[in-house]
Amino acid sequence: MEFTEVEPDDRCSCPGCAARRLARSHAARRPVGRPAVHGARRAAVLVAAVGTALGGATSAIAVTPRAAAADSPAPTTPQGEVSGPFGAEAEQPRALQRATTREEIIARAQRWVDQKVPYSMSRYWSDGYRQDCSGFISMAWGLGSSQTTWTLPNFADRIGKDELQPGDALIYNDSSSPQGGSHAVLFGGWTDSSHTRYTAYEQTSPNTIRRSTPYAYWNHSGSYLPYRYRGLAATTDEASFPGLGWFGPGQTNPYVKRLGEMLVARGGGQFYPEGPHSAWSETDRLATQAFQLAQGWRGTEADGLPGKDTWALLVSGRGSAIPAAPLPVPPVPRLPGAPAAPAFPGVDAFGPGKVNAAVSLLGEQLVRKGYGAYYAVGPGAEWTESDRRNVEAFQLAQGWRGTEADGYPGPHTWRLLFG
Repeated sequence: MEFTEVEPDDRCSCPGCAARRLARSHAARRPVGRPAVHGARRAAVLVAAVGTALGGATSAIAVTPRAAAADSPAPTTPQGEVSGPFGAEAEQPRALQRATTREEIIARAQRWVDQKVPYSMSRYWSDGYRQDCSGFISMAWGLGSSQTTWTLPNFADRIGKDELQPGDALIYNDSSSPQGGSHAVLFGGWTDSSHTRYTAYEQTSPNTIRRSTPYAYWNHSGSYLPYRYRGLAATTDEASFPGLGWFGPGQTNPYVKRLGEMLVARGGGQFYPEGPHSAWSETDRLATQAFQLAQGWRGTEADGLPGKDTWALLVSGRGSAIPAAPLPVPPVPRLPGAPAAPAFPGVDAFGPGKVNAAVSLLGEQLVRKGYGAYYAVGPGAEWTESDRRNVEAFQLAQGWRGTEADGYPGPHTWRLLFG
C-alpha cells in the first residue's frame, strides 16, 4: 500500500493542519546546508545553547535533546515557537550546557516569584525568557532558549512520583487542546509526609507564584508527568542555605534529612535512635535547638528551626558540638496573665481559596502587632492578597528576604507573631 503526503489546507484551523503549516514554514526558512527535520517534527526544532554560568566551578556537560516519541502529537506550540533570548529563532545545538544544581534551579525560580513576573505567551522578561509556563521552566533549568511544554521533556528523563525532588518538573500536554490545556510547574518539595501536597513554583496569570498545590495539580491531576532535567549537577555541602520554608511541621524533602545528618555529625545522634529522615519531626527541632543552645544562643535564636547562621555552622563544621547531656531549653518569657500562643495550624491552612478560623486569627494578630496596613476591610476568615502582603511586611521587618519573606506564614513566623 502506498501513502501520499497531503499538504495542509490553508483554510483549516484544526491543530493537525496548523502544525503542518508551521512545519512547512520552518522548512522554508531553513538555511542551505542545514539538515532537514522531517515531517511535523520540523515545528519542534530543539536547542541546547549556552546556559547561564552559575555555580562557579560546575562542570560542563553536553545536553542534547532526545527525539520525541513516535506516537506523540505534533500540535502548534501553546507558548509560542521554540525560541532563543528575546524571541529570536532558536538554532541547532552548538555548545555545551553548564550543569546546574537543584539549589540554583530553585533560586532562579524564586527570583521570578520575588519580581512577580507578569504572565505572557508572547513577551520576554529581562533575562531573555518567554513569560509563560514553559519559558519559566526553561529559565529555571538554565536552558539557553525558551522551550514549550511539548519540547521540555526532550531535555529531561521521566521519573516516578516518589523520586520527585526540588527542581524537577510536572508537565501536562493536552493533545486535544494544545494551546488552552497544556501546562508545566516546577516541583519545590513535599509539604506533607503522605505526599499529597507539594510546593509548586508556577508561571500563571497574573504573575509568577509559589504555593501549596495538591498532587499532581488542581485539575487533570492524573495526566501530569514528572520529569528530571538531564543537566542536573550533584548538590554539594557548600551550597547556600535553601531557605527556612524547607523546615518545620509538614515538610518532607532532602534538606530535612541533610540537616539531620549534619546534626548527628555534631553530636546529635542521641536525638536520632533510628537515624535522620526526610520528613520533619519534633526530633529534628529538638536536635537543632540543642545545637543552637550549644552556641550560646537563646530565645528566638534557639527556636529549633535552622536559619542561615545555623546552616552555615553545620555545613562548615564550625561552632560548638552538641554536648552529651543537652542543655535545658529556657522558657519563652511572657507577660503575667498573657494567654499561651495558639498552636501553628500548618501551612495548608493558608493560601488562595482557604477559609478558616486560623486565617482570622492570623489577621487579627497582624493588626495587633501593627502590620494590618493592607486591610481595607477585615481581617476575615477568607485568605486574601491583603493577608499575604501583611504577613510579608512582618517577615521583611524581621530582616528576612527571598523565600523567608514570601507572605505565607510558617511555624517560625507564627511563633514570632504570637510569642
